[in-house]
Amino acid sequence: MRTIKGPGIFLAQFIGDDAPFNSLDAIADWAASLGYKGLQIPTNDPRFIDLATAAHSQDYCDEILGELGDKGLSITELSTHLQGQLVAVHPAYDTLFDGFAAPEVRGRPDARQEWAVEQLKLAALASRRLGLTAHATFSGSLAWPYFYPWPQRPAGMIEEAFDELARRWRPILDTFDDNGVDVSFEIHPGEDLHDGATFEMFLDRVDQHPRANILYDPSHFVLQQLDYLAFLDIYHTRVKSFHVKDAEFRPSGRTGVYGGYQSWIDRAGRFRSLGDGQVDFGQIFSKMAQYDFPGWAVLEWECALKHPEQGASEGAPFIARHIIPVTDRAFDDFAKGG
Repeated sequence: MRTIKGPGIFLAQFIGDDAPFNSLDAIADWAASLGYKGLQIPTNDPRFIDLATAAHSQDYCDEILGELGDKGLSITELSTHLQGQLVAVHPAYDTLFDGFAAPEVRGRPDARQEWAVEQLKLAALASRRLGLTAHATFSGSLAWPYFYPWPQRPAGMIEEAFDELARRWRPILDTFDDNGVDVSFEIHPGEDLHDGATFEMFLDRVDQHPRANILYDPSHFVLQQLDYLAFLDIYHTRVKSFHVKDAEFRPSGRTGVYGGYQSWIDRAGRFRSLGDGQVDFGQIFSKMAQYDFPGWAVLEWECALKHPEQGASEGAPFIARHIIPVTDRAFDDFAKGG
């Protein structure tokens, strides 16, 4: 067994225009001061990493690794959540997602998709140069508008959507395979890969591709009332990345899983800062140790109530307390028969 690495922090929710959140150097100092040891870096903002340069320049990557190393930090994964979303966009979401793309391809869905695919391939190259073994992203979605079966879906429509999703992702997965990096799809509402069943549908269509893997975030399972511990029992061999995020689900006589179009603060299911929700992290970290999880425990902070900087300051010690230093011997060795 291996001891899980951490604590890490996903930077996306903290990036802004004010110091120390407006450059990699400054936000790294801030994260290190809170006790974090790893950074998961989004790749859509060149102030933090220039993806094209990282894909083609080993010197640039070595410089980033050296600067972070001097602060006691590592990179846990790169993230292309926004770009991955654009690999597959249903037309109903064209306008909403268009802002995720580079300005020159907005309003042109075909060009936007080509740009997104190229971004993922650049991320594979950059991850290899940075010595990373996993990459965090979204699958995108073609079938999400039809997740509830009313009106009755035409026969074969969902199958066709997943066939097309697999067709788009197969060359990306192959590029990651060429570079020795796993793709960790965050299992997430709004994505075609939003639970175990949909992940299996996709996996079958990419012929059980060895690089098609999972970013495990239990908060998304709380909100859909899926057994997040049993999920690890079933899919642990495919879990390559881990977001440590809390959530709560408190249904009422007015709202439940669907949320009633309410704001986050008024939904039955909502994300919370670590320790303020209902996720049993003691059991999760135990299963991660049991199944020899090879990666990082990375805080993804999202909460409708608590200030983000407070959540970040509490997150590092929370994760550190839950990491289990795995044993190197059996507890009953004292009584072995010899």
